[in-house]
Amino acid sequence: MNNDRNIVHMDLDTFFVSCERLLDSKLNGKPVLIGGTSDRGVVASCSYEARAFGIHSAMPMRLAKQLCPEAIVLRGNSGIYSKFSNMVTDVIKESVPLYEKTSVDEFYIDLTGMDKFFGCHKLASELRSRIIKETGLPISFGLSVNKTVSKIATGEAKPNNEIQILKGTEKPFLSPLSVRKIPMVGEVTYRSLCDLGIKQIKVIQEMPIDMMIKVFGKNGSVIWKKANGIDNTPVVQYTERKSISTERTFDKDTTDIKKLEGIITAMTENLIYQLRRGNKLTACVTFKIRYSDFQTYTQQQRIPYSAADHKILPVVMELYKKLYQRRLLVRLVGVRFSHLVEGGQQIDLFDDNDKIINLYQAMDKMRERYGDRAVIKASGMGAKSISRWNPFTGEPPPLLANRRR
Repeated sequence: MNNDRNIVHMDLDTFFVSCERLLDSKLNGKPVLIGGTSDRGVVASCSYEARAFGIHSAMPMRLAKQLCPEAIVLRGNSGIYSKFSNMVTDVIKESVPLYEKTSVDEFYIDLTGMDKFFGCHKLASELRSRIIKETGLPISFGLSVNKTVSKIATGEAKPNNEIQILKGTEKPFLSPLSVRKIPMVGEVTYRSLCDLGIKQIKVIQEMPIDMMIKVFGKNGSVIWKKANGIDNTPVVQYTERKSISTERTFDKDTTDIKKLEGIITAMTENLIYQLRRGNKLTACVTFKIRYSDFQTYTQQQRIPYSAADHKILPVVMELYKKLYQRRLLVRLVGVRFSHLVEGGQQIDLFDDNDKIINLYQAMDKMRERYGDRAVIKASGMGAKSISRWNPFTGEPPPLLANRRR
């Protein structure tokens, strides 16, 4: 285990709001909410001025408006946010040897060994200044020996600031903080900890690990380690090439439009479900078609980051219609999503109301329980099962019974 690591966690402050403020300076200093603007909408992002009223992301928009009637409510534009996110990524990519982009507004950077040349804090500080200068976006960072401590430090540094936690001071830094600050402690775990009278990280630090395991099972040991500033997870090199895809070769070449469109719908729907299950969003959709003469055509389209059926399916169908030549027999069709980042529902929130989000969650729950074909679009019913494996666990896909060896 390497204790001499230097890990930076960088996070763009109230990212969506900051992008909007760059485009319209009249929003500066005002309470701003971004999200679904209807009564059923959800807050995707809110400014610090709005947070002072008790508003937070994922809160119903109606409640947020009651808490702060003078708030400016914006619809949000995921295309613009994707563009700004990529600008920041480009600056980081040019400046550091190893970075991981975990969502549209969050990065881990491994500067281990760089202190021989520059001093890691100086390097991180200069990078932060460069991002602010070149993109105009406020960004905060935490620097420490591992991901967990750095992420918590970033939270303490915000807004628009930086903190270094020197090696050996991780425990005293963490001890006075709320257990809510530990990454992976969600609402439910937080309530369970509070019921046990555990509100400060210090209390977990003083408990034996066995006791945490007894109460919380395997998660207990992870929480205990994080509370004690122990985390060996590496920064995973971010590559633009992260993608998932699926394709289907027909037993008999076909020109049956209904069959073709049904299978494309089923494949796409399943792949989008895999995205949501892996807490991923895609920014690039590719469609592939091969004819009986083995001529293969592909076409791709960049889209705002998404993991929503009603955003991605129309794009796939549009690409299929562009490529499909009716007079030829089709041998294979394929769909691929690339430029993936972590992000779950985050960036879809401002476009969707809670009705749609709840619908996806309900469908995904049923699929988890009864198989990935438990809920499907009627048009995709003719297709056989596409695949049940989760592409983000690193396991190879099983051979399906109906595939020819």
